[in-house]
Amino acid sequence: MPFRQFVLKVASRCDLACDHCYVYEHADQSWRRRPKVIEPDTLTAAADRIAEHARAHRLPAVHVVLHGGEPLLAGHDLLEQAIVGLRGALEGVCGLDLRVHTNGVTLDDRFCRLFAAHGVRVGVSLDGDRPANDLHRRYADGRGSYDRVIRGIDLLRRTYPGIYAGLLCTIDVRNDPVAVYEALIALDPPVVDFLLPHATWDHPPPRPRSETEYADWLIAIFDRWVKDGRPVGVRMFDSIIRTGRGQGSLTEAFGLDECDLAVIETDGRYEQVDSLKTAYDGAPATGCDVFTHTLDQLAASPSMAGRRAGLEGLCETCQSCPVVTSCGGGLYAHRYRAGAGFLNPSVYCPDLLRLVTHIHEHDDRARGASPPPRGSAPVVSAVALPIPQDELDALGSGYGGGEVIARLESGQRFIRRMLVTGVGETGLPGVPGAWDLLLALDRDHRDALQRVLDHPYVRVWAERCRESAAHAAPEPGYLANIVLAAAVRAGVVARLTVPVTGGLLHLPTLGGLVTGRVAEARVETGPGGFAVTAGRRRWEVRPDDRAGGDWRPVRRLAAKGLSVVLEDTDPHRDCYETPVSPRLSRKRAEEWQEMFARAWDLILADHAAYAPALAAGLRVMTPLASAGPDADASATARYAGGAIGVALPGDPATLALLMMHEFQHVKLGAVMDLLGLYKLHLYHQSDTRLYEAPWRADRRPLEGLLQGTYAHVAVADFWRVRRHGGAEADTRAAEIRYRRWRSGTLAACGTLIDSGSLTPLGERFVGKIRATVESWSDD
Repeated sequence: MPFRQFVLKVASRCDLACDHCYVYEHADQSWRRRPKVIEPDTLTAAADRIAEHARAHRLPAVHVVLHGGEPLLAGHDLLEQAIVGLRGALEGVCGLDLRVHTNGVTLDDRFCRLFAAHGVRVGVSLDGDRPANDLHRRYADGRGSYDRVIRGIDLLRRTYPGIYAGLLCTIDVRNDPVAVYEALIALDPPVVDFLLPHATWDHPPPRPRSETEYADWLIAIFDRWVKDGRPVGVRMFDSIIRTGRGQGSLTEAFGLDECDLAVIETDGRYEQVDSLKTAYDGAPATGCDVFTHTLDQLAASPSMAGRRAGLEGLCETCQSCPVVTSCGGGLYAHRYRAGAGFLNPSVYCPDLLRLVTHIHEHDDRARGASPPPRGSAPVVSAVALPIPQDELDALGSGYGGGEVIARLESGQRFIRRMLVTGVGETGLPGVPGAWDLLLALDRDHRDALQRVLDHPYVRVWAERCRESAAHAAPEPGYLANIVLAAAVRAGVVARLTVPVTGGLLHLPTLGGLVTGRVAEARVETGPGGFAVTAGRRRWEVRPDDRAGGDWRPVRRLAAKGLSVVLEDTDPHRDCYETPVSPRLSRKRAEEWQEMFARAWDLILADHAAYAPALAAGLRVMTPLASAGPDADASATARYAGGAIGVALPGDPATLALLMMHEFQHVKLGAVMDLLGLYKLHLYHQSDTRLYEAPWRADRRPLEGLLQGTYAHVAVADFWRVRRHGGAEADTRAAEIRYRRWRSGTLAACGTLIDSGSLTPLGERFVGKIRATVESWSDD
């Protein structure tokens, strides 16, 4: 999707010191390092890039807002140069809707004449009457700005009404909502924007009285606005009404439309929207600029993915919410929480639910439409599932084919890219160049990069980074290892100094080099391989070299129609409750190969319904340390999608059972990444009870019981088949096991449904599990 809206920063300083300003008063302080006003060559480059983009996508028009800081600090002459430059670059290419947004304190007749002469519309920030406005919008010495702002607005509305674009008001619930509304309406604005004060889960908004205080404040204005006959446009209210009717939103703060806005800073750097400055220092950064990157390259960069992902970019809570098509998850910046990134509901979630519901119910009554019945399935379950219902039902039945596994992998791929981007954008001290190389590979060699990002333990690493407070990530420099592995696959020339962990320089999907006790190594990639310098030693490595020595290549297990990685080098494979095995000897790896091939033959012969999903989704098997001669060990990790851990058992039938059992966990984990199967309160599981699980001595939380139930469908099915015979089968023992696991799985299904904590989609999913198990004969 092309960009159609641009914020062009012409000044990076301000003449007010508003204490709620997202540019200067929050986490990101990049303004300190930027030119105070934009340079002429930057203006020219920006105008040319916008024209280039419009021409390439045959856009009928683009919208540009001259912004800051305070844009009027750029001065009359530079602003005229910017306006003329933009008009000239886009002449004959497309239309241009050009605006300026100002605090209004220096808006004079000369500025207004300039804007009127060139058709530039002017928006002004004002928070209401004098007490409301001067609560935050003050000069550095504490003086209020109200009088000077009103003077500028009066100049617009009385002398230059044709360029008066409207007012923007930041909410403070301490102000009287009706008084604020009346003060704004009295100034005859064509449109009013209400802006929730920027906040995150780390710095939540103040709520002196109730959980929905911001909704209550806005509802008081909405009701008065409706009573007055909607005298002006209110972008927030109009957007909620439009999205409730299936139309597009008028603001990025609501709806599921892809974001089509890019910001150009005074130094020419492309950034994401300014509201992200509230999250963490560097949050809006993209690593791209107008001098070296086209806007198409910006659009394709990982940093833009989260804001352009629509429904798929929302967390489970939002995806199962009945107002998601209007709320859209709220403003992207308001979802941020250190350690959890942006995959959360908005910090204003209760407010948004109440406000949207109130407006939708009013609009339904006004139009004579029937509202959805209470307790009906969420909108996302009814019309916007990322997995078709028939394919989801097939998964719920315990099986699922290659097509639905491919859909699940698409969701996993998006999440991995988002997480890796989140780590990379925070900056990597000591690993300069890794982020730039990632962007270059994503632009020119995306397939090679994607092969590495698809490795299950890349997400494990990224989740560990995400869970660390304030992005003080463990081994953030490992991103360089990921990027270098992609560079090797692409055969491109790159040079980076990267950290070494435990004496092993690991390149995911390729293998590891034993370097000894060094903290870092210099890696140079090129066609055919790479070179490593660590301490006084140097290695020349070809990734496919199997001769041994210090290079430990990734091994693979092969069977009929199936090939998986035998992963015994990745440092992030230690994500299971059972310890992992160290590097296997060649003889032990051969034993794995023989056992794996025989187990797969058994699955194809006796359990063919599970084979398509396994063939499509199982990519990695990690050897676990043996739990003892008579104990079988296997495991999955919630974030290692596509991987299972297994201690090699004594016979192929047991390995087949462990593969079937553990891959059920893999499938269900991927489903739960996309869909809400149980109810959540904000981003936490609502149900904190522990439930009896027939297969464990300890009681399990709801999600653990759901996971175990789904996995034991395969366990019961395995013994169901073997009770009828088969190679080396003990039919009497199989009968006993079958009856045990069948009855236990049915009991767990009943517990889950009776819990009252499943969503309608979750109830349907568990119902499919129960129907499958009940269909098996119990004679």
